[in-house]
Amino acid sequence: MAQTLGIIDLVWLGRQMPVEKGATLKLGGAKNNVVIAGRRVFRAAEWTAAEIEATTVLQKGDRYTDLYSTGVEGEMQVVCDTGQVFVFPDAFLEELPKMTGGEGGKVGLKWFAGDHEELANG
Repeated sequence: MAQTLGIIDLVWLGRQMPVEKGATLKLGGAKNNVVIAGRRVFRAAEWTAAEIEATTVLQKGDRYTDLYSTGVEGEMQVVCDTGQVFVFPDAFLEELPKMTGGEGGKVGLKWFAGDHEELANG
């Protein structure tokens, strides 16, 4: 029986992030935009950013501002349990995340990044 994607781990600035189920990755790259001229349809290419979204938890002893500063750009690794690793050298957080109390200190995070390198194991 073949394995399919189940777990996504994130490594942000060298730190393994605890990630809840449901993390997503949308790779960036060329996107085709529709251009209509008269009765003809064309396409115009546009580059889009990669998007990485995950929910983590704020742990006792963590400094919120150290973990989630919006003024920082650096390496993000998205590690899949199926062996793929996507490395983004220039990832950054979109905005300061919101903390949710009473549910384990959930923190929703969204990063954007440019081009990536894909590594595959197994």
